Amino acid sequence: MRIGIIGGSGFYQMEGLTDLEEIEVETPFGKPSDALILGNLDGKPVAFLPRHGVGHRILPSEINVRANIYALKSLGVEWLISVSAVGSLRQDIEPRHFVVPDQLYDHTKDRKSTFFGDGIAAHISLAHPFCSELSRFLSTGASENGAAVHNGGIYICMEGPAFSTQAESNVYRHLGFDIIGMTAAPEAKLAREAEICYAVLACSTDYDCWHPEHDNVTTEMILDNVRFNVETSKKIVRNAIAQIPEGQRTCACSTALQYALATDPDRIPPAKRHQLKLLLDKYLV
Repeated sequence: MRIGIIGGSGFYQMEGLTDLEEIEVETPFGKPSDALILGNLDGKPVAFLPRHGVGHRILPSEINVRANIYALKSLGVEWLISVSAVGSLRQDIEPRHFVVPDQLYDHTKDRKSTFFGDGIAAHISLAHPFCSELSRFLSTGASENGAAVHNGGIYICMEGPAFSTQAESNVYRHLGFDIIGMTAAPEAKLAREAEICYAVLACSTDYDCWHPEHDNVTTEMILDNVRFNVETSKKIVRNAIAQIPEGQRTCACSTALQYALATDPDRIPPAKRHQLKLLLDKYLV
């Protein structure tokens, strides 16, 4: 399963998948958000995972992101598309538009954002948190489906689950952020540690609460726009997957850990080394 999809709000299944198989995956970090759905999409094997669980049962801060990423990695996923509902911090990014961000600001407060620690230190490069190649496939897929898409932009990830206050929203705009959501961090960090190419298709559902004509964000408003966006986002994802090449990857994501490990291999605790065997075996011989 070289290709994975994490579905966000409203994106709980992927039409077009054939030869379906539902599997439960256990990881050293606990259980993923839900069972993974395996199948073929236009001849390509794909693994699908609903981020919040089927029925949207899990808050953003409750998502076991380490288990989600580890489970996908254990299935062989190398390319991971994240579909995410966001608020817009710019006038020109209207509700029901799409954004493929190229930068991330992590404003979360209490989330586990690394596989490392407990006797092993690693420091990945995250200057460019999203895979540029996979982002390009998403941008092309959006354009070819006639969607209003904005290429590039800064995604600020907040803790939630409450939406922003007006003061917060205006500060985020003043700082130059473009969209706001609750899930891209720590997904991007953990995907990079797992050497998975990761990119976000962000679906704008609202103007946060800074806009004078949209100063009260409600779940009802967001879900209405989510429903509108979901069918288009599925088409975009399908088109992007068709562009993913066969063979070995050439981007830096595939070797992110090569120079990241700081700990003397002989001093890594055996239990931790076993826990991270999936990530480290190619470098610790």
